Amino acid sequence: MSAPAEISRKGQFKVVDPAVLPPEAREREPQPAAPPPEMPARAPTPSAADTPAPKRGRKRLLFGAAAMLALAAGAWQGYDYWTTGRFMVTTDDAYVGAESAAISARLNAYVAEVAVAANQRVKSGDVLVRLDAADYRSALDQARARLETQRASVARIATQAEAAEASILQARAQAEGAEAELTRAQSALERTQQLAQSSYTSRAALETAQADRDRARAQRAAAEAAIASARAARSLAEAQRVEAERAAAEIEVSIAKAERDVVSTTLSAPFDGVVAARAVQVGDYAAPGKRLMSLVPIDRVHVDANFKETQVARIVPGETVRIHVDAYPGRDFEGEVIGLAPGTGSTFSLLPADNATGNFTKIVQRVPVRIAVRQPGDGALLRPGMSVTASIDVRTAPGR
Repeated sequence: MSAPAEISRKGQFKVVDPAVLPPEAREREPQPAAPPPEMPARAPTPSAADTPAPKRGRKRLLFGAAAMLALAAGAWQGYDYWTTGRFMVTTDDAYVGAESAAISARLNAYVAEVAVAANQRVKSGDVLVRLDAADYRSALDQARARLETQRASVARIATQAEAAEASILQARAQAEGAEAELTRAQSALERTQQLAQSSYTSRAALETAQADRDRARAQRAAAEAAIASARAARSLAEAQRVEAERAAAEIEVSIAKAERDVVSTTLSAPFDGVVAARAVQVGDYAAPGKRLMSLVPIDRVHVDANFKETQVARIVPGETVRIHVDAYPGRDFEGEVIGLAPGTGSTFSLLPADNATGNFTKIVQRVPVRIAVRQPGDGALLRPGMSVTASIDVRTAPGR
């Protein structure tokens, strides 16, 4: 290693012995640089000759199998469409429905008892709600008492009619007696007149005979008047009897209404079903038209499917329907077309479309189709409002 050099002011180098350098200069003497760290040896890159050859035969086999599977799937789809699919009319705009009933009271009364719970199954005739019937029972008792009073009036008037009939008979008898007396008095007067003309009797006897004849006439007139009076009394009694009987009939109608009101305080199930949307509690005030609960006949459900107007040409009642319910993906139900609605859904909407004004955009309309679920047992699985997909097999149309 060469001796350290010192740079002169003129830029020349001069060799200096390190021993003669001062200690400070020796400390500033540069040290030899450390050797760079050794780099790890790079692994030798394999050559193309060392790389294994790709398994081209296996790839070709996989691609071929995939192509065969795709071809088989396409063939199956084509076969299914040709044998079945082209005969199916399908829509997913379909929902399960039921003829539910809203249970409400016919009377104004407080709720005394609620006999069912929400989602409870009930049979036809089972008690659902009982209302307070005290006022209606009092009205029934009052109507029955009025009927008894009116029936007594009818009996009294009937007795009066019988008495009038007897008076008529009595007046007729008196009239017959007066007629006989008049006949006798007339005969006696004629004989007295003949004797008076021959001067065989006195004038006083003649006047007496005339007075008897006149008295007999008056008695006959009185008897005839008595007959007329008795007949009038009988007619009045008959009219009063009819009036009283009609009043009694009105009271009987009131009683029947009161009995219906008492019966109506007990609300019963009109058919078998499940209680839904119960909105009544004990102590609530029930009024006519206020919904207390709903009753859903889940054993008798149907499907309302809204098909496009371009699909209904081949739909007729009696065709078989395959129903796929979203809630049961692994099971299909069978149904039958009952009928088609007489118009599209928009025709019966709250605000029907009016295309007579403004710009017109043609929109495919939908026609509701009612479908009955065939299996009675399957109705218990379906619930109104469920979404379904309905596929109608047009090959099953009646007559084909």
